[in-house]
Amino acid sequence: MTKVLIVLSSYNEPFYPDGAKTGVFAMEALHPYQVFVKQGAEVDFVSETGTFGWDEHSLAPDFLSGKEKEILEDSSSGFGKAVKQVKKASEVNSKDYDIVFAAGGHGAAYDLGRDPEVHRLAAEIYAHGGVVAAVCHGPVIFDGLKKLDGELLIKDRKLTGFTDEGEVIMKVDKLMEEKGMKTVKQIAKINGGCYVQPKDPWESFVVVDGKIVTGVNPASAGETATKSLAAFGQ
Repeated sequence: MTKVLIVLSSYNEPFYPDGAKTGVFAMEALHPYQVFVKQGAEVDFVSETGTFGWDEHSLAPDFLSGKEKEILEDSSSGFGKAVKQVKKASEVNSKDYDIVFAAGGHGAAYDLGRDPEVHRLAAEIYAHGGVVAAVCHGPVIFDGLKKLDGELLIKDRKLTGFTDEGEVIMKVDKLMEEKGMKTVKQIAKINGGCYVQPKDPWESFVVVDGKIVTGVNPASAGETATKSLAAFGQ
């Protein structure tokens, strides 16, 4: 059985101009979980501190409604039970997992690229033939992420992630600059990667480069999970 570790941001503080909190973008955890489980995989959740919170904008009807909203709010659902048991990255053995999948939300830009334990898990899973996947802001995990031989993981590799245009549309580009937060495109450049993006920042778009699989936005979360499973099977 394929085992998957979904990485969540622990950051859950006010961020948006309207005062709403950022954190984990809900559908970027829910949709991959549903894809992985449907394909027979076992899924665990992990974060830097063993805690997380939802990005408040991701809970709005534009992103979450109907059955999905019910699942997210039902602590007795399969997803509800799994996400409630989120572990600390430092407590997880990488040998137990085949795929590590970094969910997004602007919260990820605060902690996924700086936690040595999250980086350890990703590097070790990659070293034993596993897949490192990420969606939307999840690819910030690649900032400073090195393989066990010391080489940057995304050096000369193609990847995608939330676009700079998307940050402008959401009116948080200036805010990110003020807070010293790097966009995925900037992180790709700094770490020697080749950033790729779709013409439409909101369409589903996934880039696969060997065992590195990345998606550009919330709409890409399910497809990123599907292609992660395919990449692991190669």
